[in-house]
Amino acid sequence: MSSITDSINQVNKKDEFDVESRHLTFPTSAAQTEPEDSHLIHGTVLQLDKVYRHLDYRIIPALWFMYFMGSFGGSAYGNTFTMNFESGHSLIDSLHLTSHDTSTASALDFVGYIIFDVPMNLIMTKLSPQIWLSRILITVGLMNTCFAALKNAKGLMALRFLGGVCGAGTWPGMSYYISLWYPSDRSAKRIGYYFTAAQFSASAAGLVAAGFQKIDMVHGYEGWRWMYIVYGVFTMSVGISLVWWLPDRPAHLIDMNNYKSTLDRILPAKYTKWLKSPQPLNEEEREWHAADMHGRYKDLTWKWMDIANILTDVRTWPLIMMYFGVVGTGFGLAVFGTTLIEANNPNLSGIDVSLLYAPIWMFDAAAILLITPLADKYKKWRPVFFISSTIIIIVGLLVTTYAHGHWNRYAGLLIAGFGLGPTVPIIMTTTNEIMFKRYGDIGCACASALVSGLGNLGSVVGTYALYSGWPADADRLYQYSNMMLVLMLGFSIVSCIVLVLIRWGLGDFKEGHIHNEHD
Repeated sequence: MSSITDSINQVNKKDEFDVESRHLTFPTSAAQTEPEDSHLIHGTVLQLDKVYRHLDYRIIPALWFMYFMGSFGGSAYGNTFTMNFESGHSLIDSLHLTSHDTSTASALDFVGYIIFDVPMNLIMTKLSPQIWLSRILITVGLMNTCFAALKNAKGLMALRFLGGVCGAGTWPGMSYYISLWYPSDRSAKRIGYYFTAAQFSASAAGLVAAGFQKIDMVHGYEGWRWMYIVYGVFTMSVGISLVWWLPDRPAHLIDMNNYKSTLDRILPAKYTKWLKSPQPLNEEEREWHAADMHGRYKDLTWKWMDIANILTDVRTWPLIMMYFGVVGTGFGLAVFGTTLIEANNPNLSGIDVSLLYAPIWMFDAAAILLITPLADKYKKWRPVFFISSTIIIIVGLLVTTYAHGHWNRYAGLLIAGFGLGPTVPIIMTTTNEIMFKRYGDIGCACASALVSGLGNLGSVVGTYALYSGWPADADRLYQYSNMMLVLMLGFSIVSCIVLVLIRWGLGDFKEGHIHNEHD
């Protein structure tokens, strides 16, 4: 093990790795590696790449499918507004919803996230993380299946809120899970990988909605009810599979004498042996992984003072404000994207609208795959990547609002989708990087939940106060709603600049220096 650690230390002397977050101990002022060590360094890098590639094969597909199924419901919900609207069988027509009903129900989902994101993620730190992620997806699937039985607006509002409660902790929980297995300098790309699931699910929601409109009123059920039945069953199935698909915490990094899995706490041993997920990596790979992640699990327990310190850390609030603007815009477009497309071109059918909704999120996914690896490679420039992406969203919204011709305005939605892609992965990676250095695991778990939870106030604004929540704006083709999103995005840019200035003032960017105002 010591030789492996020495090899990794040699690499860190040469490369710009995130030394503080990985807790490797070596002189930060080490000189340039000698030429004769180049083969050792190259071999070490290749070996670490191999280790994390093997982890990718096991972890990333599971998180990708989890996020795909968890995100599909939100995009499907937006599509139900226009599904079979020509025949009066959309969700709005079937339940006789007013614009106030629609905006309230749209926002209540995010209210559930805001209230429960932090407690749900803190619970996850006390349990086997894969069991908790499985629970989230199973209950989300159950809530969405219940949509098929809706009769009125009150039922819709109740299910939207309960869906938010059940799904609370999804995004911060997945971000926290990544921090258990990957160092911060490898996290953004992985978060970006599974974050593409949200974009693919949004695209798929448009295509699936188009298909289900073809079976409208089969056996007396509208197309949107059939869609929720099938979606809910598939989601619960994927949730159950996560129990075996995702591994528990890395057993080679924690004291197994003091750790008891969630299954061992609630079930007899004769049953748990069939339910436990096998650990990834072989023995040699585990040694490399342990050396690279040395010190990461020193803070498995937390106290309320830790929570208070994170809440009062001046770095936390600019991160929340960054998330507020971009996520408010993202969910505003996700829920009301079909509404904008239909308003800009009233001649389109419900199927046409659903099909045109899909490419917006393919552009979003393309940007994630292009930009987040660069944000990992040049992590000191993450604020620049974030600001540039946010400016692209603003340009897209301006084109959507003021361009002449409905196809030109549609192109603006594609531009906005491209800009949205990298923003959230960059924010969450930055959050993990900042908070782990100071507060360990609890910093990642609590701060991620705070950022996504309180930041979802932007989603409430984007879905409750704007678009259908602003009926007078419909005659203006939602110009004022779009400009409110531009204002929120400007707020995110300013918050990013403020965060950089705060970190610079506190000395965060000085090599080997960690400043904590609570010390």
